Amino acid sequence: MGKILNSGYGAIFGTYWVIYAIVSSFASVFMLAKGYTNSQIGMTLAAANVLAVIMQPLIADFVDRSKRMDVIGTTTIMTVCMMVITVGMFTFKGGTLGLCVVFVLLIAFHTVLQPLFNALAFKLEDAGVAINFGIARSVGSLAYSIFVAVFGSIVQHLGIGAMPVANELACLMLIASLVFTGYYFRKGKAQNERGAEAVRGKSREEDAKAAESEEDINLVQFIKRNRMFFIMNLGVLGLFFSNAVLNNYMAQICTGVGGTTEDMGRILGVMAFLEIPTMVFFKQLKNKFSCQLLLKAAAIGFTVKIAICWLANSVVLLYIGQFFQPVSFALFLPGMVYFSDEMMSRGEAVKGQALFTTMITITTIFATLFGGMLLDAIGPKMLTFISTLVTAAGAAVVILAVDRVKSNKQ
Repeated sequence: MGKILNSGYGAIFGTYWVIYAIVSSFASVFMLAKGYTNSQIGMTLAAANVLAVIMQPLIADFVDRSKRMDVIGTTTIMTVCMMVITVGMFTFKGGTLGLCVVFVLLIAFHTVLQPLFNALAFKLEDAGVAINFGIARSVGSLAYSIFVAVFGSIVQHLGIGAMPVANELACLMLIASLVFTGYYFRKGKAQNERGAEAVRGKSREEDAKAAESEEDINLVQFIKRNRMFFIMNLGVLGLFFSNAVLNNYMAQICTGVGGTTEDMGRILGVMAFLEIPTMVFFKQLKNKFSCQLLLKAAAIGFTVKIAICWLANSVVLLYIGQFFQPVSFALFLPGMVYFSDEMMSRGEAVKGQALFTTMITITTIFATLFGGMLLDAIGPKMLTFISTLVTAAGAAVVILAVDRVKSNKQ
């Protein structure tokens, strides 16, 4: 049962990241072919992230409160909605508001799914099975890397009409993975009802004891008590600016050095594939090096990576830049999670994680919005140059602040 549920959970993440490749990574390719400007693309992507920020707490609250609809049921319905929305990619003409709305809804719905799938790991453990989240997330990266490398060639030869077809098929696969996982979850839960109830009872007791020791502070109080941690997170705005630019505008950057959609897919594939080893073996790295050192190394990695993309005058150099993915994004993301947990009390750590996630969302909104405008105004070369400056500034803030963050562990 454990292998079956872990396989099902891995399949969910795999198909989730395939859909991300289609609706986000290839969004610029589709919209450029439909006659939209880079500025319009940027506004569309920014609007999608804003809508996702609004939707996330509402959907999460619904799932927590609903007695009839669990995480699996909610995500299945949302995936069906994405299939319906995808029809708009077939029907709406280029240059229309309708097609922009289609991408806003697709990206927003898809973004909201991620925290629900994260929470699903704990839900599945009610069946008495330990879910390996790290391996499941790595499956997502592997699926993404293989898909974008192949799909870039498909789009290059068959055109953008392949995108909505691929998205419908990927959504069907996601639904199948959810139904499969849900079936074995309910079966396993029934078989292990007594044991699962004991585990849940113990968990509730532990949570109750932990809650008593937590301090009831709001976000403003949290920032006052953790000023240096907040300043460090301002550096995150700079670091992840370049990450958002590369993820959303790689098509334009490739074109600027003589590349094609096929090259874009392969570059994104290499980038995603190279982050897998670092994420899988991060715990071993953390046992040998401090989180502070790993975060500083990642900050430098972010800067070097975008600087190489700026200096690139060929597709080959863009490929070389991606070899810094293991020591940038793949190192910083888990490093920040563990760093927050190490430095803060239980209640503060939750707010610390939320602050980090919020900073990434904010910089994604600005990077997509202004990135599109900068592409139209001064081109991809200057966009990567400005991204290099912003990232270097963010890296400097992180490097200077990380060692000054004081631990609030009790």
